[in-house]
Amino acid sequence: MKLYSFFRSTAAYRVRIALGLKKLEHEIAPVDLIAGQQRSATFLGENPQGLVPALVLDSGKTLAQSGAILEWLEETHPDPPLYPEGALARAQTRALCQHIACDIHPLNNLRVLRYLNDPLELEQSAVDDWYAHWIHRGFTPLEKAVGEFPEAFSLGDRPGMLEIFLIPQVFNAYRFKVDLTAFPNIAALDKRCQQLTAFHHAHPSRQVDTPQEERA
Repeated sequence: MKLYSFFRSTAAYRVRIALGLKKLEHEIAPVDLIAGQQRSATFLGENPQGLVPALVLDSGKTLAQSGAILEWLEETHPDPPLYPEGALARAQTRALCQHIACDIHPLNNLRVLRYLNDPLELEQSAVDDWYAHWIHRGFTPLEKAVGEFPEAFSLGDRPGMLEIFLIPQVFNAYRFKVDLTAFPNIAALDKRCQQLTAFHHAHPSRQVDTPQEERA
């Protein structure tokens, strides 16, 4: 498999974690979103949506959108499972993941932040305030959910789909210097995840396209 990725892409980060947790061999094909490579004819031929991630399967078919890719990985490579047992528990996990993907991420992704700068011409301090506001609003229910874990991770002794969605958003919060003092459970979960190989290798600071000044 080949994953089209950008080192700082939240959505691509999710898929990198999942591929690592499931120990699936794959190639990383960097797409420079800052330079606009996602709008090139070559990339649009692979993914007409012009977004990362895009996963090229061994069959030659291409999947777009991180949520769809993650569900495909779970259905076709079920070991280890990323969801808890039971329909109710799985639905509750999906609700939290969708809260992150639908209520937090879209307000803070690269396209929105760029639009706030240009053409709306907001000062960077105002953009940073925008980012912090939506992180705090979004993290509040997640802090409660993480605090109710009976063990270290959402699946007991190991992480699952919730961590796959949450940890990339935590990275973004730190990147924009958002004060996470009010979210100790989330911060502690992030530290636990970063000790695991799949999260360590998927981190934006350790990608083939990570600029030297941002490498770990």
